[in-house]
Amino acid sequence: MGNTKSTTIDEYIKNVIEKDKPETVEQLVNLVKLEYSRYGRKEILERILELHGAGKIVLEEKPKPPSSRTGRYVFSRDAWWYWTVIVLAVATVFLVFTVPEDAFPLVYARYLLGSIFVLALPGYSFIKALFPKEVPFKTRSEELDSIERIALSIGMSLALVPLAGLFLNYTPWGIRLTPVTLSLLALTITFSTVGVIREHQARLRAG
Repeated sequence: MGNTKSTTIDEYIKNVIEKDKPETVEQLVNLVKLEYSRYGRKEILERILELHGAGKIVLEEKPKPPSSRTGRYVFSRDAWWYWTVIVLAVATVFLVFTVPEDAFPLVYARYLLGSIFVLALPGYSFIKALFPKEVPFKTRSEELDSIERIALSIGMSLALVPLAGLFLNYTPWGIRLTPVTLSLLALTITFSTVGVIREHQARLRAG
């Protein structure tokens, strides 16, 4: 008798997925419970997971649409790259101004973050501002898209840093450590902020 009930509810779960197309597992559980109220939510969930594990049903929860407010998007998981760039940039500036050249082994952290700060962050943030969702080349996978974005970031950084130095050369500050570091920090934060705003707008348009 137990096997008959189990088979019946299994078929009903499949029919609900096919006809009603619930967006979440919770919705699926609620729909099944309307018909099989004698089953507890835990029992229904166990049947759903068992069917999914056996490959008889496919559970694909639709991602939630991004918030229409830019402020919320900036503090969401989708904007992780933005905070990674900001943290790396600020940490580098902090080390540059606080760790002296003879402070071993902390100076190695300064060298490492300094290299990333100069060779990658300005270009990455600039590319994000120009192309918030996709690079301007067609790629076959997200992995290739990421590789091309990194390559473009390094190339663009190698172009932006000398331009920043050239600009500073015609200012009263000149090409010195402090003005160069602060100017690169300002560029990185500005481009990253523009990038995350444009990314949010692109996601809203895509729905």
